[in-house]
Amino acid sequence: MSPKPQHILVIRLSAMGDVAMIVPVLRALIQQYPNLKITVVSRPFFKPFFDGIPNVNFFAVDLQKRHKGFFGLLRLYSDLKKLEIDAVADLHNVLRSKVVRTLFALSGKKVAFTDKGRAEKKALTSLTNKVFKPVKPMVERHVETFEKLGFSVDLANPQFPTIAILSNEILKITGNKTQNWVGIAPFAQYQSKVYPLDLMQKVIDELAKNTSIKIFLFGGGNEEIQKLNQLQNNHSNVIVLAGKLKFNQELEVISNLDVMLSMDSGNSHIAAMLGVKVITLWGATHPFAGFSPFNQPLENCITADREKYPLLPTSIYGNKKVDGYDDVMRSISVESIVKKIYFILNH
Repeated sequence: MSPKPQHILVIRLSAMGDVAMIVPVLRALIQQYPNLKITVVSRPFFKPFFDGIPNVNFFAVDLQKRHKGFFGLLRLYSDLKKLEIDAVADLHNVLRSKVVRTLFALSGKKVAFTDKGRAEKKALTSLTNKVFKPVKPMVERHVETFEKLGFSVDLANPQFPTIAILSNEILKITGNKTQNWVGIAPFAQYQSKVYPLDLMQKVIDELAKNTSIKIFLFGGGNEEIQKLNQLQNNHSNVIVLAGKLKFNQELEVISNLDVMLSMDSGNSHIAAMLGVKVITLWGATHPFAGFSPFNQPLENCITADREKYPLLPTSIYGNKKVDGYDDVMRSISVESIVKKIYFILNH
């Protein structure tokens, strides 16, 4: 029998939510195998996700220059080979990562990759002969990848990092925590996953009436910041965080939240990896596709009305348009969201 690997290379290059989803798996892996060493290859921006996890090193891939294109991937392999890797867990399973893992396999290293369950997902989103049942969550698929390398990972009792102590620089923006802190991340990559802003305004206005709540709005880029400033609507207990903090500082604020309200997007997975309670809103997509936030109960996923829109979910990522389905999110009531937030704050 070949000895167990001591140093595993983990590949997951993008997107933000997908990278955040591997964090609880790696945390459990290291906790259960404290002698194991892991190197994560991902985009430089995501490095803060892995700070503080023992035995996990981060390798920032440079897809713009050094590691761009096919020859860049050969350079990436040669850069990584110097780290004395024993095995590769390809949690991305796209062309780029396949090239790198194949080169390691050819050099005699053990490799495993995540099966993304494309056929089941296609059946779930099909507009004809839909198979409406949950597919295996991505987090479980990643666990299976490590099992192939000889490491069984138990996620039954996940450990989360301790709540961050906020620096004075952050506290100048947030103020001290004397209220319930509610985070709201109203945007997503595709419009079909975004709760209509006029309704989100009503959610924020309703919550802001309660002085024992402070609301933080998350987003990025000038266009989103403008919209967030409108949503803030002169409420003294609503603060736009977008554009005011560095990414690692935003993570520290998120770790202090009592609840995060998010779309099916990266912020839900970031809050979940930090052990924060998350409420997600689902339009064209659905938690059955395997992307519901880690360790959150299904009832915290508020979905559009399937009686009214029986073809849902119409998409895995929210990038497909279906006639007559532009307004599915409007079937989620403002009251149901506000009620769910209060339920979590009071339990």
